[in-house]
Amino acid sequence: MKGLFFRTIIAALGFASLYTISERSARADDWGCQVILCISNPGGATQYAECRPPIEKLWDWLAKGHSFPACTGVGFQSSRPRYEPYYCNAGYRLSSGYGPRGSDATCISTSPQSVSDSFCQRDRDSGGEISGSVMSPRWQKENGRYQCMAYTVARPLVREKPRYVDVTIDGVGKQRVWF
Repeated sequence: MKGLFFRTIIAALGFASLYTISERSARADDWGCQVILCISNPGGATQYAECRPPIEKLWDWLAKGHSFPACTGVGFQSSRPRYEPYYCNAGYRLSSGYGPRGSDATCISTSPQSVSDSFCQRDRDSGGEISGSVMSPRWQKENGRYQCMAYTVARPLVREKPRYVDVTIDGVGKQRVWF
């Protein structure tokens, strides 16, 4: 009789501990786990109202220079917070350097564009340097006639949220989170 009683108590404690462990990981009470669940959503980290508070807390947390929160039992890696304030439209690449006013960022077209013939005049050939709104103007034969072609230069766009971390979640993939 004593043996049966002790076995019942041990079994009940075993089931209770399994219940609390499984319930805790399934509900994601941990803030770091909530963040991972929200980030792994293909529709965006803040698509659902339940994800907005933990993600907003994450943005504030990372903006203060803290590392990405941990979540035990989930395979993920994150980069350190980074800063990238500028971006370009499709068809352009971001180029940075130093100009007369210090650090300069510009967007340069990825393929030559047809521009005004005045950029290709012999005396105005810049020899590969940036000349106002174009770079490397050249005469090229297009559709049986010569056209002035150059890489166009544009101002970069400024991000609303310039900081980011790259998060890699096992089984989901890599995602960039802007804050």
